[in-house]
Amino acid sequence: MKYYIGIDLGGTNIAGGLVDENGKILKKISVPTEVERGENAIIDNIADLCGKICDESNIKLSQVEKIGIGVPGTVDSENGMIMFACNLNFNKVSIKPIEEKCGVSVKILNDADAAAYGEYVASGSKADSFICITLGTGIGSGIIINGKIYNGFNGAGGEIGHTTLIKDGVQCSCGRKGCWEKYASATALVSQTKAAIKNNPESIMSKETVINGQTAFRAADKGDETALKVVEKYIEYVAEGLVNVINIFQPKKIVIGGGISREGEPFISRVREFVYKYDYNKYLDKTEITAAELFNDAGIVGAALY
Repeated sequence: MKYYIGIDLGGTNIAGGLVDENGKILKKISVPTEVERGENAIIDNIADLCGKICDESNIKLSQVEKIGIGVPGTVDSENGMIMFACNLNFNKVSIKPIEEKCGVSVKILNDADAAAYGEYVASGSKADSFICITLGTGIGSGIIINGKIYNGFNGAGGEIGHTTLIKDGVQCSCGRKGCWEKYASATALVSQTKAAIKNNPESIMSKETVINGQTAFRAADKGDETALKVVEKYIEYVAEGLVNVINIFQPKKIVIGGGISREGEPFISRVREFVYKYDYNKYLDKTEITAAELFNDAGIVGAALY
């Protein structure tokens, strides 16, 4: 059996796992990222986590084939450099110290790409074109063509969340207005839910003390009219973006991840219905659209095995 370590590097926590050659996570551990301590401390935390994973799995680091790290930013995989990761305050940070400390080769890739590859492996897909869309704080996206991640000539490609959905719309942190993620991310859904509650205090959602991505869905299940409108509009935002994705790529399969995807087939089927009604392809085979399988583990599996 071959062993790999996958690391999902986040702004709050670093999640790592020992993964076998079949994509099964054998051991998973999470530790604080400690961004406030600086880049050297974070690099040390990653290396220490790899050692801890092996210790608790009763294997040696030397038995690990490779360490893969999914990074929330732009990376130069070939030269082992994290070029820019704003949430980590990283700017041209080398991962060579991790290789030196662990004695194992290390490969880095964008975290959304890692999640996409993890879902690609999990689905057993042989699709020659596969796209994973993650509805989270923003919208993450990973594009896989012929089994390889596509991210442009400079490593910054595949930012589908920053395509414009509504011209001169909501201001985005990227500098543009109307980006898809400002309407279809989980963060956007929370904002839309809060606005609906403010304008409709009679809604049962107004009784909730914590508003999250599930609030509107749960109230809609109970027949709340305000919640039903929020959910319907949100589904349209998600689907409109997917129509654009399909019109550009015509991928064999799209997988939707992130917490919202846990709504399952009731959510996916409504998205699918909208997409199939409006996508450019009316007469040929349709893109398969499904919910993710690995959820939060996708980045670990994808980083480990890519």
